[in-house]
Amino acid sequence: MADGGSDAPNASATTDPALLALRDQIDSVDRELLDLLNRRATLAGEVGELKKKEGSVVFRPEREAQVIDGLKARNGGPLKNDSVAPIWREIMSACRALETPTRVAYLGPAGTFSELAALGFFGSSIVRVPCASIDEVFRVTTTGAADFGVVPVENSTEGVVARSLDLFLTTPLFIIGETSLFVRHNLLRRENSLDDVQAVCAHPQALAQCHGWLSTHLPHAERRPVSSNAEGARLASLDKRLAGIASERAGSEYGLHVVAPAIQDDAHNRTRFAIVTHPDRHPAPKASGHDCTSLVVSVSNKPGAVHDMLVPLKVHGVSMTRFESRPARSGQWEYYFYIDLQGHPDEPHVAQAMHELRAACAFFKVLGTYPLDSH
Repeated sequence: MADGGSDAPNASATTDPALLALRDQIDSVDRELLDLLNRRATLAGEVGELKKKEGSVVFRPEREAQVIDGLKARNGGPLKNDSVAPIWREIMSACRALETPTRVAYLGPAGTFSELAALGFFGSSIVRVPCASIDEVFRVTTTGAADFGVVPVENSTEGVVARSLDLFLTTPLFIIGETSLFVRHNLLRRENSLDDVQAVCAHPQALAQCHGWLSTHLPHAERRPVSSNAEGARLASLDKRLAGIASERAGSEYGLHVVAPAIQDDAHNRTRFAIVTHPDRHPAPKASGHDCTSLVVSVSNKPGAVHDMLVPLKVHGVSMTRFESRPARSGQWEYYFYIDLQGHPDEPHVAQAMHELRAACAFFKVLGTYPLDSH
């Protein structure tokens, strides 16, 4: 194994001169890294003091995205680029925590994929605010009990998370970042067996994402929807007749066996999460060069209205990367359209397209503009 692990039970007692020499070099590099990290933390602290004087915010997602993209571009060693982002997110998270604690709300309890998404985006040096529902994430972030919220918006198997989209219409929160997560569902249970499972508890999305496996392997078990996968794991820890569908982290949290790993029907199952905050507490991110702008719009119920709405995007060369419709619940067969555009409003062609699009819409709201996920 690579150091700091060990490749033998008594590896510390090895007398191999070559291995000892390499370990000495690694220890020396680790000390250098620690010195450099403390130097970086000192500089970050000085930046924080200047930000306080200017009244600017501590967390700038576009700046962090640019830092990570720059490091990936110059990376020429054996360290893979996929490893660069999480390493530097943790470094930047630890430095931010020296300035001010960042409170992040997400769908809890401990062990949910929403928690993993929050840690992946912000790093582990945050104050965690687990919430019982997506509605609660929006509420605590709106009131200021949390600085940011992390909410699921789309799954590669089941499509959009309707509740999150609906809440964007009724709250002032806007999107300042996104992250996506590979979702690996595991069947968890107190007993290390599939025998006598009476009910499987999980979030409705997880139950749907594992429909095929459950139909084949547990066809007679009740499928019991609960508020989160971690809540399903918690319930399974209390009753040996129950099983949960959740992450390995949730299994460890509640002392459960992974009875069946990776039971999701789609091997490439991913969920996209939005990072939300209140516009009074955080400005919209500046252009990073790799940005997305999310909108929700509606048009008058007349022939050709949807076509007319999309014409400005074609004319100005703005790519649309997502287009979803949701009923307006007005009783008039009207719809809201959720649109993701490639680019940032600071870019002239995007600004002009959005200006003309706004003129063609009966309702127009910018949900956020933010750097694309750099994972």
